[in-house]
Amino acid sequence: MKKLLDGKNAVVTGTRKGIGRAITEAFAANGANIWAFARSQDEAFESDMLTLSEKHGVWVKPVYADLSNELAIKSAAQIIVKEKLPVDILVNNAGIGHNALFQMTSMDKLKEQFAVNFYAPFLLTQTIVKLMLRGDGGSIVNIASSTGIDANSGRAAYGSAKAALICLTKVISEELGPKGIRANAIAPGVTDTDMTFTDMTEQFVADVLTETALKNIGKPKNIADAAVFLASDMSSYITGQVLRVDGGM
Repeated sequence: MKKLLDGKNAVVTGTRKGIGRAITEAFAANGANIWAFARSQDEAFESDMLTLSEKHGVWVKPVYADLSNELAIKSAAQIIVKEKLPVDILVNNAGIGHNALFQMTSMDKLKEQFAVNFYAPFLLTQTIVKLMLRGDGGSIVNIASSTGIDANSGRAAYGSAKAALICLTKVISEELGPKGIRANAIAPGVTDTDMTFTDMTEQFVADVLTETALKNIGKPKNIADAAVFLASDMSSYITGQVLRVDGGM
C-alpha cells in the first residue's frame, strides 16, 4: 500500500520535541524524506533522527539554526539549496510562547515573539518556495494557534505573531496557487507539550478544557495527523485555509 507522502522531500522546523517531533515521525512513517531543523546540535537528537530514518526507510537529515537569527536561517536554507534536491513540503512549526497581559508585555518580548513565530517562517519560506518552483509545486503547512484567531487574554504578543502567520498563509496561497504551491495553516488548541505548561498555569488549562467539546487535551500526534493530510495529495484542492485542531474549543 502506497504511503501518503511516499518519495516526497520535506523541510520541518522545531523537530526536537513536541508537535515538531510528532510531525517528523508521522512524515517519516508516511514515506517522506526530511530535513529536520533544530536549534542546536547534540548527540541525543542526532541519534533520534537516525532511529527514525532506519525505522521507516527514509532519510532524516538534521539541520541546525537559531531561528531568531536571520543569518542563521539563511545559512541553514543554503544547506538545503546546495543539495540540489526537490522540496515538496515545508512545515513551519518552530515557535516560542509568551503569556503576559498587554500592559506587562515589553517590546523586547514582542520582538522575540515575532522573530521566531513570524519572521523566521516568512524568511525560510521565501527560500524554500524557490526550490518548490523548480519542481511541480508543493505544500506549505504553517503551525499557527487558536490564539491567533480567538485573541485570548494574556496572549497579545504570541497571538499577534500567530495571527500574522495566518495572514501570511492566505497571502501565499493567493500568490503561489497558480504556480502549484498550496499553503494552509493548522491552529492547535491546548496541546500536551512542554510549551503549553511553561506558558500556562494548570488552572488555566483546566478552565479551557471545561469549555472544550471533547473535554481532553490535544496530543502532538493529533496535530501531526492533520499536517500529513495537508501535506499530502489528499488535500490537493485545499489551500488558503486554517484548520483548527482544538477538540472543539
